[in-house]
Amino acid sequence: MRPVVTYLRTASTALRLLVALTVVVGIAYPLAVTAIAQIPGLRGRADGSLVTRHGLVVGSSELGQRFTDRAGRPLPQYFQSRPSDAGAGYDPTSSGAGNLGPESDVDVLPDPSVEGDTGTPSLLTQVCTRSLEVGRFDGVSGARPYCSPDGTGSVLAVFWSGPGYEGHVTRVVSVNQGPGSTPFVRRYRGVPVQLARYGADYSRGQIVPVRGDAPSHPAVPADAVTASGSGLDPDISAAYAGIQEHEVARTRGISVAQVRALVAQHTDGRPLGFMGEPTVNVLQLNLALDRRYPYRAR
Repeated sequence: MRPVVTYLRTASTALRLLVALTVVVGIAYPLAVTAIAQIPGLRGRADGSLVTRHGLVVGSSELGQRFTDRAGRPLPQYFQSRPSDAGAGYDPTSSGAGNLGPESDVDVLPDPSVEGDTGTPSLLTQVCTRSLEVGRFDGVSGARPYCSPDGTGSVLAVFWSGPGYEGHVTRVVSVNQGPGSTPFVRRYRGVPVQLARYGADYSRGQIVPVRGDAPSHPAVPADAVTASGSGLDPDISAAYAGIQEHEVARTRGISVAQVRALVAQHTDGRPLGFMGEPTVNVLQLNLALDRRYPYRAR
């Protein structure tokens, strides 16, 4: 009988402990945290930092969003957010980054036998393409180092006559430019540059990024061409806001000075006065634009 009694006592103790922990951790603690979160000054953040307009929720000040038309084209009357790799873009349920590192510079070209295949661009080509698009949209130069004029990464595969990249150059391929493109450089060390072909193996070649003559400090800032780690960043840099001011002013029919004043009002300084860079909350800025200078289609 003693083993049975011991077992019942142990089971009873375990059951009481389970009930106590369930009440404390599963009920009391969540209720206490929820109650604290409803204290004035904390409630807005706890509820998602929601932003309303005319009684309707239009977004969150802590989550980025797109300002595009139904076809995905950027609306010129609004400041644009930075790129996003969260799902199809700014999807809170798919928060994440593109997970491509600084050495991602060789594309996978589209398969010509597969209709609609767009290939897989490297991080370098994504940056180059975005820089070109932002530059055209905002009326500034989209040129940046290691980017070709057609918006692909300027990367060569250089083949040598000897082992270990020794001897003389025998063949050069622009690995990110397929048929129909124009090589971003015609010759390398006296050897004509060829265009890449889908499925060809260029792994034996020396991968050589070519800097080009773009300025060291491009007009299009880094946050305009790279996504954040979460894909949900609600802010852009003051530099990115700066290159958008002219297009927003032109579209709304107001002066650049008026737009610039609003940007200044919605620019947050460096955290603690020295960390990071000043930032601009895109949603708050666009709502201020609508309040102060409503857009009227012409």
